Amino acid sequence: MSKENKHIKVIISGGGTGGHIFPAVAIAHEIKSRYPDAEILFVGAKGRMEMEKVPKAGYPIEALWITGINRKKMWKNITFPFKLVSSLWKAKRIINRFQPDFVIGTGGFASGPVLHIAQKKGIPTFIQEQNSYPGITNKLLAKKARKIYTAYEGLEKFFPADKIVKTGNPIRKDIFEGKTDKSEAFRKFGLNESKKTLLSIGGSLGAHPVNEGVKSIINQLRAHDYQVLWQTGANDYEHYKKYDSNHVKVVPFITDMKDAYTIADLIVSRAGAGTISELSVLGKPVILVPSPYVAEDHQTKNAKALADKNAAIMIKEAELKTELWKNIQNIFSDEEKARQLSENIQKLADPDATKKIVNDILMNYAG
Repeated sequence: MSKENKHIKVIISGGGTGGHIFPAVAIAHEIKSRYPDAEILFVGAKGRMEMEKVPKAGYPIEALWITGINRKKMWKNITFPFKLVSSLWKAKRIINRFQPDFVIGTGGFASGPVLHIAQKKGIPTFIQEQNSYPGITNKLLAKKARKIYTAYEGLEKFFPADKIVKTGNPIRKDIFEGKTDKSEAFRKFGLNESKKTLLSIGGSLGAHPVNEGVKSIINQLRAHDYQVLWQTGANDYEHYKKYDSNHVKVVPFITDMKDAYTIADLIVSRAGAGTISELSVLGKPVILVPSPYVAEDHQTKNAKALADKNAAIMIKEAELKTELWKNIQNIFSDEEKARQLSENIQKLADPDATKKIVNDILMNYAG
């Protein structure tokens, strides 16, 4: 695209979880940093977290009445055909009105109808696939997409090989830019700078099984003089806040993840692709607990990809209460083990992923 053509119009569609939203916002920020006059419109799913997060990031968003297919309770899909027709109709209206130069999909319920309509109209579309195992929607959309940006090797099994560009996943810049005062970060959370610190984060929506795993080891943490910063998620906070103490800081949500990452010696986390990308740049020992409830079990595949390279420890959700403490103790008591995990996960990091994606989109968009 010509550098002189600075007034571009872009639709970005993605959401449902932070793993889809944060990459979408990162891409939007990068486009805006280069073309301040660019018009960027987000399209999300009604009632999902993007409807709150995207406006906070400074972008307008419109909602489609769309959900995923419930694979466990098929009777709940009775309204799905109506939602799909409604979403396709509204996506067409949005695209006709906004007239985007190109459309970017980062996954989530809304991206399917939006990219499908754009492709039917001959508008260039681009896909950012965070996971090592893509969902059905992106597999279908890939056939007519200009390019597919990936973070993992081996996706030629699912996408046309000539369209794949391995870039890594976009990450939130604010987490890694500038220096953080470590002592001040400890004070902010009311924790002791001299103690080994565990950080437990269950993803943007929280994770009850992970919370139960942390609850089961509180006595061991206290007995070994370790401490934990424990993000429960808003849904679970009332249930677990009673465990708050000098050794255990229980919070519903951590706004400043930069400070939390700074004080952590070890992190327990879900295995969402976006989170893994951030943890790779961070380069600290990680225990990944993949959620077995996500589509195509992609978190297990994400976590296994790291565990196979000795870049993280993977614990299955069902084994948390027997394996969590054992692995925490192994890492906290073995500096060489911790160092190897840190070095290996950092080898997988790609802090320039967002720039690579936007460079390639602008190069492949003949505007």
